[in-house]
Amino acid sequence: MLTGDENIVDIDFQVVWNILRPDLFLFNLAEPNQTIQAVSESVMREIIARSQLKPILTRDRAAISQEVQELIQATLDSYESGVNIVRVNFDGADPPPQVIDAFRDVQAAEQDRDTEEKRAEAYANQKLAGARGQVAQLLQEAEGYRAQVVNEAKGEAARFESVYEEYALAPEVTRKRLYLETIERVLGDVDKIIIDQSIGGAGGQGVVPYLSLNELRRGNNR
Repeated sequence: MLTGDENIVDIDFQVVWNILRPDLFLFNLAEPNQTIQAVSESVMREIIARSQLKPILTRDRAAISQEVQELIQATLDSYESGVNIVRVNFDGADPPPQVIDAFRDVQAAEQDRDTEEKRAEAYANQKLAGARGQVAQLLQEAEGYRAQVVNEAKGEAARFESVYEEYALAPEVTRKRLYLETIERVLGDVDKIIIDQSIGGAGGQGVVPYLSLNELRRGNNR
């Protein structure tokens, strides 16, 4: 039989029936066995023709049997045959022997495809989880940096406000203290020679004699 997806399948089924109305059975059916067989084959072909091959071979046999039974019964009832369809035994569905090897190759290829798809999905989930972890880490680091910068800015602002308050109370003293602190910070680690024009009189060199304490400390460290 030809399936809905244009494949060929061998169907093996049995129709179990009995006589419900002998009067109708005797007078309305000239050849009961041949009639029931023809109706059953026709119904099965119709249902297989609108079904896909893979479900027929795997999971849909029970549903197909039920549908075939109902449609055979409806057709025979329209003939007033007096026949009752007890059940339809769907015994087998297989590809024709001429194409069974090719069909198995297709089935194997589909299984390989499903395996590769699952493997790719697992890989994608792994990479996605890793990317989400990196995003969370970056967000956490950014939040920490933001908090650090904000706190430093608040500290600088508080220090500036404190210095401004001192400056407002004593501008000259504060200005001089800031100048000395700045000079100390800039020149603290620099070797210095101090020149003062008031030393040595009018013809003096203006050089202040000093003891190089830095050199003495270096010598002791050696």
